[in-house]
Amino acid sequence: MKIRDIKVFACCPGRNFVTVKVITDTGVYGLGDATVNGREMAVVAYLEEHVVPCLIGRDPQAIEDIWQYLYKGAYWRRGPITMAAIAGIDMALWDIKGKLADMPLYQMLGGKSRTGVTLYAHANGETIGDTINKAQSQINQGFKAVRLQCAVPGLEVTYGVLGDKKDYYELQGNRPLPPEEQWSTAKYFNMIEELFCEARKQLGPEVKLLHDVHSRLTPIESARLGKLLEPYNLFFLEDVCIAENQDNLQLVRQHTTIPLAIGETYNSIWDCKELIQNQSIDFIRTAATHAGGITAMRRIADFASLFNVQTAPHGAPDLSPICFAAHIHLNTWTHNFGIQEYVGPGNEQVQKIFSHDIEVKDGLAFVSEAPGLGVDFDELAAEPYPYKRSYLPVSRLEDGTVWNW
Repeated sequence: MKIRDIKVFACCPGRNFVTVKVITDTGVYGLGDATVNGREMAVVAYLEEHVVPCLIGRDPQAIEDIWQYLYKGAYWRRGPITMAAIAGIDMALWDIKGKLADMPLYQMLGGKSRTGVTLYAHANGETIGDTINKAQSQINQGFKAVRLQCAVPGLEVTYGVLGDKKDYYELQGNRPLPPEEQWSTAKYFNMIEELFCEARKQLGPEVKLLHDVHSRLTPIESARLGKLLEPYNLFFLEDVCIAENQDNLQLVRQHTTIPLAIGETYNSIWDCKELIQNQSIDFIRTAATHAGGITAMRRIADFASLFNVQTAPHGAPDLSPICFAAHIHLNTWTHNFGIQEYVGPGNEQVQKIFSHDIEVKDGLAFVSEAPGLGVDFDELAAEPYPYKRSYLPVSRLEDGTVWNW
């Protein structure tokens, strides 16, 4: 069996996705997600110009060799573009292997460690009351864990809060240039404790509460935040400070016992190695699409297990349903899995283009028993939704200084 063709699709059913389709000479094909939000066409060019020509004619079952070939063979290693391209190929090859074996991916990895995958939903509100009401709605639907994000009074826009948008898929739209948004740490601190104090009063002690700081704070500010929120027993604080300087997390760790989660911008095991082995974090949030695929995620999970760190894969809407399927298989298998971020199935167009039979019920996701990843991509359904250039926002402090988004 040989790889006959590799197709790369960039479509925008409300937001952009980059989909890789590896086709064998027997007609069996596999799918992968290679989306890098706001830099999608860089990955498309990397794949089409530099990866695809090297893989035609190779054995699609030689997953490990191909992964090492793409990682070590290029000399220029890591980075979001390279690792997303590798991930797209890697997922597709695992999908093929599962189909050839007539087994779902989780069985190929070693079978189930659990029957269902715990999800956390998002509650994003314009006010504290609005946020808590939305959290209660998610709890009423069966979710046992909810991330709370509330608009900051005095700021026009706050990360995570959609305002007049109907859903995440309208956030990017047709922006000719990146939008710029304002940030104030002082105004954020004036709101944040009241949010979780009220949430505990109204939602009770059982629900798992999470919060994403989104790297807006300095390490000492994050330490203060952790101490402030300790009475409210958060399941974890995510991205309390910027990811590059990993010593920052040790400073935060010294001041709070709230579990810390980070890793959605990490692209390899090397990015998270020291944080894991120094036990500076409790949850590693690398995503299959951005960290090198299923092959790489297995290594990260196994390494993390040695240091009592759990996995909590990133689940933002810029990761396609192919990545979500990969995560559900990985989470079903991974013994040290913690929790999976979940923003819903996507709009009607997304659901039509990407079909799967993953069941979500009572805050749990149940893995597909179909061979491989158990997800398909409808090329014809994607055609009416061509790629549209779009950007994530740029954040600035109130004095105009560019800040972390």
